[in-house]
Amino acid sequence: MKITGEQADAAVLKELGGRIARYRLHRGLSQDTLAHEAGLSLNPVRRIERGESVQTASLLRVLRVLGLLDNLDVIVPEPTISPMRLLKQQGNERQRAPRQSNRPGAKAAAVGSGAASHPDSPNRKTKQPWTWGDEK
Repeated sequence: MKITGEQADAAVLKELGGRIARYRLHRGLSQDTLAHEAGLSLNPVRRIERGESVQTASLLRVLRVLGLLDNLDVIVPEPTISPMRLLKQQGNERQRAPRQSNRPGAKAAAVGSGAASHPDSPNRKTKQPWTWGDEK
């Protein structure tokens, strides 16, 4: 039976339990052996195979022993960002840290303020030769 979103929880659990039981049998394991390898008592394995509610950790242990744990990546894949959203976010990523001054009381220059700080920049408002600042 195919599991669909329209099925009741009980029907889905019963189907999953049946599938797990078939995997166990294909591997030639008894419920007792599966429980031992999973580090569980026999009761959780029986409950899983009957389609009853169990702790998630118990289910994970059984899936690991049966070699099915990697399949959870298919059931709950890593969320992805759509290409359009990624493209929109690329323009908003910060490329540089804000400029900071070591002088006490000096405020950090705003990123993208429009005035270039390099003396040879064509956007510089005043064209003055660069100096160390200690000339008299």
